[in-house]
Amino acid sequence: MIKTFLSAVALALFATGAWAQNTPVGTWHSIDDKTKEIKSEIVIADNGGVLFGKVAKLLRKDAKQDVVCDQCTDDRKDKPVLGMEIIRDAKKTEGKDVWEGGKILDPENGKAYTLRLTPIEAGKKLEVRGSVFGIGRTQTWVRVTN
Repeated sequence: MIKTFLSAVALALFATGAWAQNTPVGTWHSIDDKTKEIKSEIVIADNGGVLFGKVAKLLRKDAKQDVVCDQCTDDRKDKPVLGMEIIRDAKKTEGKDVWEGGKILDPENGKAYTLRLTPIEAGKKLEVRGSVFGIGRTQTWVRVTN
């Protein structure tokens, strides 16, 4: 009886852990499209079923830690990129492991794009798609594990 109970608890914990990783919530390394080097660390958080993401670290070798988004046109204009909220308002699509409906900002050009986040490889990676009228690009971010 106790052995069965412990097995059930272990299975439940394993299933919960696997499920918890199949979400964009967490810490991610964004990868530079050209150099394939780690560009920044992004932390995505859930606030009542709505996802938001901030730049936690600028990790490029030549990154200026005090860079501002001088090309932004909204409330982020001339604000520091470090600590900036670049993901706003993404929500889980019913019946799918996809989060959509939000926007992602590219602080290098100040443009905001329609966002789709899709965890892949059991949540170890995250496909981040930014687009305008269906035209855009997809980056693959890598989950930071401690």
